[in-house]
Amino acid sequence: MKPEILVVTAIFAVFVLLEIVFTRFFQKPGQTRDDALVEILGGGALVMISQPLVLFSAGLLAAYAMPSAEGMLAAWPIFAQIALLLVLDDMVQYWWHRLSHTVPWLYKLHRSHHNAEYLSIRVVYRNNVFYYLFMPNLWFTGVLIYLGLGWVYAGYLVVKMTVIFGAHSDVRWDEPLYKIKWLSPIMWLVERTISTPATHGAHHGKHADDGVTNYKGNFGNLLFFWDVLFGTAKITRGYPEKMGVENLPATTVGEQLLWPIISTERNVTAVSPSAAS
Repeated sequence: MKPEILVVTAIFAVFVLLEIVFTRFFQKPGQTRDDALVEILGGGALVMISQPLVLFSAGLLAAYAMPSAEGMLAAWPIFAQIALLLVLDDMVQYWWHRLSHTVPWLYKLHRSHHNAEYLSIRVVYRNNVFYYLFMPNLWFTGVLIYLGLGWVYAGYLVVKMTVIFGAHSDVRWDEPLYKIKWLSPIMWLVERTISTPATHGAHHGKHADDGVTNYKGNFGNLLFFWDVLFGTAKITRGYPEKMGVENLPATTVGEQLLWPIISTERNVTAVSPSAAS
């Protein structure tokens, strides 16, 4: 196993342990048996099938299209390589995520991520299998690795996943920091730079009228800055009382993971995400 994957796995395990100790990892409010199945099967499919397949296929296509370009960006300054990853991976993922809350059929691939009525490290990898197979930033990343950004990507991945884990976990690391008066200017900068439990929690809120939820915004993954830049940010330093989706019909494990291959009769036509808060 690659070193960066071992590190990411260890960090994931730390967040799991924190939730076991502080927020009942195995008994989240409102959870159902279906939730556990979606999280285990969806996460397993991503780690073992979707992500390796996309990265390998992208590198293979790049080698076919640009056989003499392998490693050509390896000599770039490290900050230039990081900037390239931030744009072609993180910013592209912001737009993919934003589009998934706008286009009905894409929302069907993403809904499972929001279907849980809780926020937790458990939902990080919770998505339809095709959501990741079609995710454009993964394809771009595969090409960038072929072009020589492999080692820089390894470090970048550890940082990005640490932020994403922290933003999804219901162990709210930012909450006590907001209460420290002299840290307020620093937290003002932090919450406009990276995703935090407060800003990303707002994206997972269930009720649009609760004053905190921003279901059609706060799309950032590593950088919340993209939301600030593109006008989709909502910063309240509050947390929604309830998580999930509202005004949508119930769905099944199979539909959450494998739509459109599996589709319930009442849900054959994609429901517009505008119907959700």
